[in-house]
Amino acid sequence: MQHDDPVTPFAPEPADAPATPGVRPTRILLADDHALVRRGVRLILDQEPDLEVVAEAGDGAEAVERARSQEVDLAVLDIAMPRMTGLQAARELAALRPDLRILMLTMHDNEQYFFQALKAGASGYVLKSVADRDLVAACRAAIRDEPFLYPGAVTALIRHYLDRVRQGEEAPGQILTPREEEVLKLVAEGHSSKEIAEMLFISVKTVQRHRANLLSKLGLRDRLELTRYAIRAGLVEP
Repeated sequence: MQHDDPVTPFAPEPADAPATPGVRPTRILLADDHALVRRGVRLILDQEPDLEVVAEAGDGAEAVERARSQEVDLAVLDIAMPRMTGLQAARELAALRPDLRILMLTMHDNEQYFFQALKAGASGYVLKSVADRDLVAACRAAIRDEPFLYPGAVTALIRHYLDRVRQGEEAPGQILTPREEEVLKLVAEGHSSKEIAEMLFISVKTVQRHRANLLSKLGLRDRLELTRYAIRAGLVEP
């Protein structure tokens, strides 16, 4: 009795990206604990002239061993795997091979997993349900050192940012208060604490406290380093 081959979970679609003559394809490590899923993903990737699956793993620990023993450029990791999850493997791989690009391929449209993947060092998060549409583009983006996020992940990032703003938390990169920026600018322009106090209508002691806070927050030592920081931050002209 003849049995039909199992149906792969993805339906590959052609993508136009001819290989550049003389340039080797991106070498991909694929990790998923379901052989059928690996087969489907491999079908998607191997039909692209610039992508080639050169290693497979059935769990996170095996993926780390494959990365140790084989030359790979990109790791595509499932999140939920036995022994070592994809998130754990991503952290290991990021430490072991900082040059290695990492993508998470998952069935979980889950904000918590998404943020954990970013923290673990992944540059992209692709849902298995749309892998035939997104995976090839995600691989190419990762190799260009560009992030790849599915639309729901972008929404999650924006919502997370807006929630932080509403709760009064400082936005990333906005580590100085407006008053500290004022004091920093005046310090960098060469004004004394007494002059700054008079210009801002505050006490000399308050100016000195702001200066101490600036040095502490920015990890700097003196006026010269504060001035250099102010120039880099665009507060004063060089």
